[in-house]
Amino acid sequence: MVRIRVLVVDDHRIFAESLAAALAAEPDVDVSAAGSGPAALRCLERAATEGRRYDVLLVDADLGGNLPGARPAVPVQAGNEEGLVDGISLVAGVRSAQPGVRTVVLAEKDDPRRAALALQAGACGWVAKDCSLSRLLTVIRGVLRDETHLPPALLTGVLKELTAARRHRTESERLVESLTPREREVLRCMVAGLGRKAVAERLFLSPHTVRTHMQNVLGKLGVHSTLAAVALARRAGVGPADLAGDVVERGGQLA
Repeated sequence: MVRIRVLVVDDHRIFAESLAAALAAEPDVDVSAAGSGPAALRCLERAATEGRRYDVLLVDADLGGNLPGARPAVPVQAGNEEGLVDGISLVAGVRSAQPGVRTVVLAEKDDPRRAALALQAGACGWVAKDCSLSRLLTVIRGVLRDETHLPPALLTGVLKELTAARRHRTESERLVESLTPREREVLRCMVAGLGRKAVAERLFLSPHTVRTHMQNVLGKLGVHSTLAAVALARRAGVGPADLAGDVVERGGQLA
């Protein structure tokens, strides 16, 4: 018999243990539980090292007390031992680190916006915590067949959210494309959280020049703050500058 390896991730201990016990009663399911995002990452890494990867991750949507509608904050490795890695961020991190693991989000209530965020992060399903065990097992087995599972009542709302997100992304991409190569490098540094002085040192420019570039970036993106520029950049798929090594030439070719 092929057994399905499931990891339940929920910081509510009683719920996690109860769900794990219920799933463990199934003859084809092996189940473990983790009480935080970092603990789940350690379980996944250890299992991969031992050659017994998990098949499905069941993740609490409110893991770590994340605020409803908040944007995923990756990398998830930034979380601490108290579990301050939210559920959707964990989904994104697992998708990046172990794309073969299917993730299903367990939620207290239906929320089209958060369900759409979960799907965008890589989740294969969104299931109510109070659903029946048979329903949950159907979802677990379904995602292993590459199915996507959503409650019927959420479908219309999620489609609207995904359509709106795509429209916003397209507009954001168009704005980012209007930047010069140097301005895009400055934007990537802003996404990485660098201040004006740090950007100047990294790009071998004067702080005054960096200030001008930053003002140009804000103007072309149509925003009034660095925070808004970073949010728009992330919608457009712009990642942070690689701070581990030099990616910018010393010459003035990009100026």
